[in-house]
Amino acid sequence: MPELPEVETVRCGLDAALTNATIHKITLRRKNLRIPFPENFARILTGRTILQVRRRAKYLLFTLDSDDILIAHLGMTGRFSVCHPALIAGSPSLREMPQHVRHDSNLHDHVLIELKDGRTAVYNDARRFGLMTLAKKNTLAKHPLLCDLGPEPLDKDFSAGYLKRELMKRSGPVKSVVMDQKLVVGVGNIYASEALFLAGIDPRKPAKKAADKADGLHAAIRKVLNDAIASGGSSLRDFLHVSGESGYFQHRFNVYDRKGNPCFSCQTPIRSTRLAGRSTFFCEHCQR
Repeated sequence: MPELPEVETVRCGLDAALTNATIHKITLRRKNLRIPFPENFARILTGRTILQVRRRAKYLLFTLDSDDILIAHLGMTGRFSVCHPALIAGSPSLREMPQHVRHDSNLHDHVLIELKDGRTAVYNDARRFGLMTLAKKNTLAKHPLLCDLGPEPLDKDFSAGYLKRELMKRSGPVKSVVMDQKLVVGVGNIYASEALFLAGIDPRKPAKKAADKADGLHAAIRKVLNDAIASGGSSLRDFLHVSGESGYFQHRFNVYDRKGNPCFSCQTPIRSTRLAGRSTFFCEHCQR
């Protein structure tokens, strides 16, 4: 599933491509994704101008020139692309066009957002675990999808002191606690594993016993997320940028998905276990 850096990368691409674009037509090729589309979804969006694309946790928030916010979530395989109508399947010059500026229509293109300037934003989702819905601007923070979320890991509200206080309250494995979206949003399985390695913390350790390393863990979380965003996210399975290019942060993983390979720091083989149903990778020598 795309994690915060992947969603932030998509947000940046969409914000650059769609800000100040006006929606001409919405085509829904099915009645639902993970949840049904709201009633009159296409009608409400038609004619609206996109003012900005923001992010809250792993949700994309399209700010419109109305009272509505379009909320989108990529699920496991969702992705957006923005293409020109001339660059469609069947065009004589299609094969000569770069992949990132063309679009080959397929059965998994579920939402087509045609813009007045002639471009089309396409939402493709093979497994249909993503979603699109609407919220009013003045009640956005109270929306059921957003109301219980913790602070953003790169914002000032997520401080080392805050993290230490929260860890001291918890007795579960520190990795599972760090992945709790009510504590902090967007620290998923990959980046939790990587941050705990940088902080030298065994992911199985009870959170309250790891509280004394909160400063290092706080810094590590920010570092791995910032590095991943700078690198364009991780291209695991179906993740692609809006441009069609893949992220490449996976080439820098220290422990994630490296079971049996030597630790880059001490040469000890990387171990793997499962915590809360998720694969967890760590170095038992470097992480205590």
